Order: sequence, then structure tokens, then C-alpha cells
Amino acid sequence: MRVILFGATGMVGAGVLLECVTDARVESVVAIVRSSTGRSHPKLREILHADFFNYDHLRAEFASCDACFFCLGVTSVGLDEAAYTRLTYDLTTAAARAMADTNPDMTFCYVSGIGTDSTERSRTMWSRVKGRTENAILALPFKAAFMFRPGFIQPVNGVRSKTAWYQLAYDIIGPISPLLMRIAPTQVTTTARLGRAMIRVAADGYTTRILYPRDINLLG
Repeated sequence: MRVILFGATGMVGAGVLLECVTDARVESVVAIVRSSTGRSHPKLREILHADFFNYDHLRAEFASCDACFFCLGVTSVGLDEAAYTRLTYDLTTAAARAMADTNPDMTFCYVSGIGTDSTERSRTMWSRVKGRTENAILALPFKAAFMFRPGFIQPVNGVRSKTAWYQLAYDIIGPISPLLMRIAPTQVTTTARLGRAMIRVAADGYTTRILYPRDINLLG
């Protein structure tokens, strides 16, 4: 597979990138980034891109890829609904629509989150916006689209969060994360398992379009 990856400089995207470059099913990875990942690999090519609401100059890249792993996102903390909608719904659907228009044979995998509300009527703002975003992607004419709804994600294999206090929590939890995986498989996963699950779903498909931690852990 030839993969387009969004969010490669973030914790989740970095974990997905590591799995992509080590998986024989992935021929190449094009990372669309604002700044370099700092990683080098024969499979990896980075494209520095400033405007994440416009993709006119990237349509040729989209046309040549088999799958998109969209791991780009922001926290809703400190944002009102309008701002969060722009950085979640508007930003994500701008990329997804450009890809669907250019290459409907692509498989689109979107990292959302557990608690996302597909009805778009939740009293929780982020849940409504994420649900609206998922629904918009699923309505596009992709060959296939899958929504990944992880819960707690433990970074592994050297992947780190750029948010210091998040990383401190991960460092504390790290030694017991294997235990958490065993006792709470419906709530906990790792960056590696998420990456492997996305690759497997893009390659082989899956029985449902919305995947929860148990699905992710099974596949990963």
C-alpha cells in the first residue's frame, strides 16, 4: 500500500508512522506536515504544507495513494464550539473531500475517540463535533472508510507526547500498561496496536466501520 499520513508529528501519528515503515504491506508513506517529523526512512517522504484547508497542490499525491491515515486532531480544552468545529470538522473534511474527489478508490481511516456521538445530539460539545465529522467522512464516496475510537492510548517504542504533563502521566502508567491492557481491553490500547490495526483494516477491510479499543487490540 501507498499511504498518506496526517498528524505524523503528534503522538498518535508518530506511532502509526513507526508501524507503517516497518510493515511489509506498506510500500511508501507520504507524511503531510507543518514541520518535519525529524525521522528518516527509505519509505518515508515528507511534504511541508501550510494551509490544511486547501489541497489543490496535493491532488496528484492523493491520486497515487491507496489509503489515508488521518491522525491529526486537537483537544477541545479551552476552545468554544466554533473554534473546535473549525479545527476538527472543517479541517478534517477539507482533506477528506479533496481525497474523495481525487481518488475515490482510497480507504480513509480516521482517528476519532471513544465517546464520540454518531447522533450528533450529545450534551458534550466535542462528542457532537466528532460525531458530525465521522458522519461526514462516512458519507463521502471512498472505497471504504473506518472510524477508530480509541480510549486511553499508551505511547510505546520511543513515541512521546509533546505535552509535558501528558507525557509525565504516560511515564507513570507505562510500567503497568500491560496489566491495564489485560484488565481493560475495552478502554486501553497502545500507539503500536493502533498503527497495526489501521494498516490491517486498510489492507483487508473489517466487519464494521466504527472500531473501538477491543477491535483495535484484536487487529493490532
